[in-house]
Amino acid sequence: MDDDKRVTAAENGLSDSDAAPDGAGFSFFRRLTPLAERLDRIDPGAHRRIKGLRLVTAYGIAAMLGTMPEIDHGLAGAASLSSLAGGFALWASVSEGRTTRADSSRDLTLLCAAGALGAAVFILLSPLLQGVGGAGSELTLATGAFLVGYLKRFGILGAGIGSQIFIGQLLAYGAGLTDADLAMVGVAAPIAALAAVVPRVLSGPAERPPPSPAASAAIDDRGGLSPELIAGLQAAVATLVIVGLNDLIGLAESAWAITACAYVVTSSPTGTVERVRRRIMGTAIGVPLGLVCLPIAVDAPLLIWAAAAVAMIIYAMALPDRYDIACGAYAFTLVVTLAVTGEHSTWLLAARAWETLLGGAFGLAAAMLLAPLQTARSGRTPRNRR
Repeated sequence: MDDDKRVTAAENGLSDSDAAPDGAGFSFFRRLTPLAERLDRIDPGAHRRIKGLRLVTAYGIAAMLGTMPEIDHGLAGAASLSSLAGGFALWASVSEGRTTRADSSRDLTLLCAAGALGAAVFILLSPLLQGVGGAGSELTLATGAFLVGYLKRFGILGAGIGSQIFIGQLLAYGAGLTDADLAMVGVAAPIAALAAVVPRVLSGPAERPPPSPAASAAIDDRGGLSPELIAGLQAAVATLVIVGLNDLIGLAESAWAITACAYVVTSSPTGTVERVRRRIMGTAIGVPLGLVCLPIAVDAPLLIWAAAAVAMIIYAMALPDRYDIACGAYAFTLVVTLAVTGEHSTWLLAARAWETLLGGAFGLAAAMLLAPLQTARSGRTPRNRR
């Protein structure tokens, strides 16, 4: 029998060690083959997987540089430098979508600067709004929510800049940054740019941008306003309603609801409905999966960080085609990373689910009720489309 196995192995160009089908190592790698084949069908050429690895690498480099004493020495709010730079680099890498290294590096630098601009805007406007109710500083987030929708009219870079400004505001709001932290924000931007550009340059021609979205149905403008302007106004109004609700009854994490409403409103009525549905579905799955991992967050933080990294790779792979899976992967990542960094309140972590439901509902209501966009009838030309 052993001789027959060796002959068969030799005929197939295998060594004696490869010809041991009962070996644990051989069996393990053979089981991985269907998974690899499925990944190749989902992501031919591994382009999205490369982008996912780039997100994780950019965040890791920025977070590491932000903890170096040579960089954060003497900076007010230095404790927030690592997370701020990591956030700028991560989401800049998500928004960037160019073909060449040079164009990508330029856009990544601009996107990181936009994140810093958003944080600075929040810092400077918050004191002016403190007297407007108990949640006055949150009003600043309405400007970022508006830009998320409006700047999409300027293409992929414009959409990314709008998103980065909003994310910069969210990061500053979450960290409670003040005027004293402006210098730290200025340092975070070049750290993030460096951390985002290096992996992109190294990924090289093996990576390609996501496919251009299919042309959407023609949309009637309302009152001479562009669809992107209306979408931005709808997101801003929904944000103001959430801020008012938070001031009235108090929400666990109102920023999560604001984020949901900012990103579900689109320039298409059917697109808004679909994004709300997919975001709620994904979050409803991702949050419970994250909560299941809470018991090991304290005892095995390295395992949790590894799981979060894998989830972000899945996020990058799913984002162009499966918004629900992407939202679920990010919800899981958010819950487990909050847990591993010290937040163990199950009630607060679970609030990610219902805050997303609340934000999606308000975003959908604003899109349907506030100057709702209508698909143009056949034979009609949309007005004032530029």
